[in-house]
Amino acid sequence: MSETLPVVYLARHGETAWTLSGQHTGMTDLPLTKHGELTARQLGEELRGRQFARIFTSPLQRAARTCALAGFGDQSQVDHDLVEWNYGEYEGLRTAEIHAKRPGWQIFRDGCPGGESPGEVGARADRVVERVRAVQRDVLIFSSGHFLRVLTARWLGLEPRAGKCFLLSTASLSVLSYEHDLSQPAIQLWNDLHHLAWNHAT
Repeated sequence: MSETLPVVYLARHGETAWTLSGQHTGMTDLPLTKHGELTARQLGEELRGRQFARIFTSPLQRAARTCALAGFGDQSQVDHDLVEWNYGEYEGLRTAEIHAKRPGWQIFRDGCPGGESPGEVGARADRVVERVRAVQRDVLIFSSGHFLRVLTARWLGLEPRAGKCFLLSTASLSVLSYEHDLSQPAIQLWNDLHHLAWNHAT
């Protein structure tokens, strides 16, 4: 636990078949690949020994399974606000396929027809921020890439579209905290992958 100000650890789920293929994976409830399960366990090794007042996970199996393999399944609480962006008509499509239909499309600006707008995802993120700040102790969250990027933007007081600036890899670890006092939210660590075994390969 933090000795001073509370921090929020963000864990993106491990690899799925669609993260490999580049398909937009919102509500489609895909399992982790074998490699995704391996990296989830490695993420757990990185988090081992840390104490959290609360642990939250998306109900989608890719996040919940990452949470369980990391060793926190029994301690976690499902938070439905942590689900990934609802991509609506763009579910399962690659960005190039979307651009063929809608040139210049940007998810953080335009949202998805039949799915969620940036403002709607931002509203969910705001509810999560309010809940974790009320804990006032260290919190661990397991969720998906686009949602965690919007959550980070809202933590910092930025518009949801600012999530486009925060690239996030599978099985990564990030930390949100504060600069000096609780009035200055900040990023303490971002997209850390050093715990993954392949990162140490020579």
